[in-house]
Amino acid sequence: MAINMASRGGGRRRRGRGRSAPMSEINVTPMVDVMLVLLIIFTVTAPMLTAGVPINLPDSKAEALKPEPHAITISMDGEGRVFLDTQELAPGELGDRLNAVVRDASATVPLVTLRADKKLDYGRVIAVMGELNAAGFKSISLVTNGSVAAP
Repeated sequence: MAINMASRGGGRRRRGRGRSAPMSEINVTPMVDVMLVLLIIFTVTAPMLTAGVPINLPDSKAEALKPEPHAITISMDGEGRVFLDTQELAPGELGDRLNAVVRDASATVPLVTLRADKKLDYGRVIAVMGELNAAGFKSISLVTNGSVAAP
């Protein structure tokens, strides 16, 4: 024996609550999904943006450097060309460009990181380090690849 509740009047529908009523809540799930995808994209691509010049770095067991906001990057590729950040310098131009580097109010020089290709002659790297020293940059960080095995 079955009873139909709708025919007795006990199952009345309220007016104004049907499918045509406006939704009062905002669905933020799609926005959160998009923001997480953007976060992943920027996290993956940010390290690629710092190294503007492709260089085959030597391996080392040294610890990783902490990124500095006001650092100068000097790069030397396999052919011996010298770059200041991502701009290629003419031979002999490095000293003049280093002297023009803006120092802050306390006259401290920014941190210098030197990236040199591993197949370069040791003398070329030392010559660039000598120009850095002559320009007043006494603290120079050498950039390498981290490895587990001894070089």
